[in-house]
Amino acid sequence: MSNEYLPSVYRRFRSDYPTVVTALDGLGEAVDAAGPLDERVQRLVKLGLAIGGAAEGAVRSNARKALAAGATPEEVRHVALLAVTTCGFPTAIAGIGWIDEVLGAAG
Repeated sequence: MSNEYLPSVYRRFRSDYPTVVTALDGLGEAVDAAGPLDERVQRLVKLGLAIGGAAEGAVRSNARKALAAGATPEEVRHVALLAVTTCGFPTAIAGIGWIDEVLGAAG
C-alpha cells in the first residue's frame, strides 16, 4: 500500500516502535489466515467493523483494501448502508461519506 494515505502519526508510530509493529503485523496475518473467509470478504467485514467504530481512517483504508481485493463499489457502499439499522443513521452516513470520498479518488 502506498504511504500517501497513511497519517503521519501512524507512520511515526511504525518508525518509533518497530518491535510492536512487527508483533501487530504478525497478529493481523495470523487472524486473517485463521478462518475460511477470503480476502475480499475479510475486507468487507473489517470495513463494517470500522464503520461501527466510526474509525474514519480505518473506514478509508478498508474501503481501499476491499476494492483492491475485488469488491465492487456497490458492495463497499452496501456495507455502510447495512450499518443504518445496527449502528445508527449518523454512523452509517459518516461511513458512506468516507467511502464516497475513497470511491471518488479511485474513480
